[in-house]
Amino acid sequence: MQQPEVAGFHDARTGSIQYVVACPKTRRCAIIDPVLDFDEKSGSTATTNADRLLEHIASHDLTLEWILDTHPHADHFSAASYLKARTGAPTAIGEHVVQVQRIWKDIYNWPDLACDGSQWDRLFSDGDTFRIGDLEAHVMHSPGHTLASISYIVGDAAFIHDTLFMPDSGSARADFPGGSADSLWASIERILTLPDQTRLFTGHDYMPGGREALWESTVAEQRRDNPHVAGRSRAEFVEIRQARDRTLPMPKLILHALQVNIRGGALPEPETDGRRYLKIPLDALPGSVWGR
Repeated sequence: MQQPEVAGFHDARTGSIQYVVACPKTRRCAIIDPVLDFDEKSGSTATTNADRLLEHIASHDLTLEWILDTHPHADHFSAASYLKARTGAPTAIGEHVVQVQRIWKDIYNWPDLACDGSQWDRLFSDGDTFRIGDLEAHVMHSPGHTLASISYIVGDAAFIHDTLFMPDSGSARADFPGGSADSLWASIERILTLPDQTRLFTGHDYMPGGREALWESTVAEQRRDNPHVAGRSRAEFVEIRQARDRTLPMPKLILHALQVNIRGGALPEPETDGRRYLKIPLDALPGSVWGR
């Protein structure tokens, strides 16, 4: 089985993991789930995380072929648009992003939003394949966390975003608009049919107990050690997941980030004063747990 080179970059501010996956032979690579820095207190943006990925690519003599997102993120801005402007590499996401666009078009009262996925260069369907150098990459639709979530399987590496976290951290939440704990279970089951030694790269790590950030496990480790799936039935998982989700406040950036991420990471256009403005709908997510 092909073994890509994988470098993970943890953003401590959001707990997000960004990846550069590279073909050892051709030195061609893809970026997965890049972060555009945003400080919600000052409204400041920066490209520190994205530039770190570009520095890694340059220092390892790599050529960027793809900028990939696994889903429209709720806890950080995607840097896909910035990276495309810097490199010219095409952007891609799963085809069900159009359903997510329709949901959030209504939430933002955004009648002129194009809900056709045209903000990306390619929309992937379940079972699609593409190449990163000599590596063949496969797309697996993995809904539950969002309607649009996909996993990227590249040789012995699977980038599984917000499905399973590290074995000591359980699974991802499934209570966002369009989310489903039942669908998440089905997606996890499908991921765990991959060969035992498949390397699983998660989308987040929140360093439970103060340990260092981790993001790589295997199918065998997840099956054996993850308390949300090990020995669990579908019904047990759904009960555990829904009970946990009822206690979680929404991510602090969800209303900031979705209006950017459903447009491929494009920030709002500057207004007449030269500034860009976000639109925050009030009382748009009724019943949400209040954060502290």
